[in-house]
Amino acid sequence: MRIAQLAPLAESVPPKLYGGTERVVAWLVDELVDLGHDVTLFASGDSKTKARLEAVWPRALRLGGKNNDPSAACAMLLEAIAKQASDFDVIHAHVDWLPLPLLSRLRVPFLTTMHGRLDLPGLAALVRSFPNAGFVSISDHQRLPLPNAKWLGTIQHGLPVDLFRPSQEKGSYLAFLGRLTVEKGPEAAIRVARAAQMPLRIAAKIPRAETAFFKTRLQPHIDGKNVQLIGEVDDTKKQSFLADAAALLFPITWPEPFGLVMIEAMACGTPVIAYRSGSVPEVVEDGVTGFVVESEEEAVMAIRKLDRLDRQTVRARFEERFSASRMAKEYEGRYRLIAAATA
Repeated sequence: MRIAQLAPLAESVPPKLYGGTERVVAWLVDELVDLGHDVTLFASGDSKTKARLEAVWPRALRLGGKNNDPSAACAMLLEAIAKQASDFDVIHAHVDWLPLPLLSRLRVPFLTTMHGRLDLPGLAALVRSFPNAGFVSISDHQRLPLPNAKWLGTIQHGLPVDLFRPSQEKGSYLAFLGRLTVEKGPEAAIRVARAAQMPLRIAAKIPRAETAFFKTRLQPHIDGKNVQLIGEVDDTKKQSFLADAAALLFPITWPEPFGLVMIEAMACGTPVIAYRSGSVPEVVEDGVTGFVVESEEEAVMAIRKLDRLDRQTVRARFEERFSASRMAKEYEGRYRLIAAATA
């Protein structure tokens, strides 16, 4: 099939550092090419892909300088796909709601994977405005706020099975990986690690909007010994960071749509201790690949039960459930269905 993939422009595909959606798009595109499809990736010019790259903006917006205009970049993305739409059998968008008015008028089959939270004001009315637009959720929980959207299915993320090497070692510290925002739970992670009397290492970006939160509520607890801040990590550094950990702490307090870091940890054989919120119960198999908990106290108890889990089994369940090839084949099936429906 001739497939167009529309990627966000905030990060390159794959991202140099932080960036979940762009990372998933990179894995999906490369797997689709390996399956024999003719894929064009509409993304920033510093992206790396097996597909044909349509560079709609020179560099990813976040690392490309302060004077970039995101609206101008998005306009260029829409113009590029509008000009080439007839060249494709299907268009797959990963840029939320932005292209719906355009794609709904191009007469080319399309679908949108929603990568963010959907419990925001106004989205129900927006969905009603595009009754024929098909969506894919990345967890069943994610779609709950919009039951009337045209859901084509849930396709969980997957990553290449050879991206991370599993470790069978016990691990000497607890890991936290993600954005340093309230809803991601870094404060809870610090308290849990302290109560369990284990070191905590934090690999994370500090969003500009969260600088005050970091300085007032996190920085005072980061002593460089019991609590260490590593900063952002690429895939190479992420390998050792996750593989050498006893467990990944994921104490979220928001409706997480998926939580890519959880399967990255599992790929390293590292179990996950996560709060029961959002997609967590769909991703973590309690007592097998980690523990799903309700509180900090339960998280501490789970840490004490880590020796009951087999890291080899954690890795095996990752391979069975969360490979990029599985993800690509599920999308391939959706592409063929919507293309056939409009033939």
